[in-house]
Amino acid sequence: MVLAGGPKARVFDAIKASIENKGLPTVEPKAMAYMLSRQQYLSASDRHWRPHLMFYTPETGPKGWGAGLAGSPLFGFEHAAEHLTVFIVPVSRWSDGTPALSDKP
Repeated sequence: MVLAGGPKARVFDAIKASIENKGLPTVEPKAMAYMLSRQQYLSASDRHWRPHLMFYTPETGPKGWGAGLAGSPLFGFEHAAEHLTVFIVPVSRWSDGTPALSDKP
């Protein structure tokens, strides 16, 4: 749908319907991704951030895992529509080995 140039709203509606109809598998507790490239693209409003690892889990409360607490390096947010929680751990180096300065918290 995206490659065919379908409107964003229709694409998101189709994804939401697939999740609700169990057409997409539930995220596995060990699923993870990494964004270590300086060319990472998060969204139109937040193009780049620090290099980081992302861990995907079935829906759970991030604060119960220490995310967002004072002094914790762990961030977390829930995606209720997708029935999952994402934990983010910033790391100190980019994929090319250069130090990542925390210019944007």
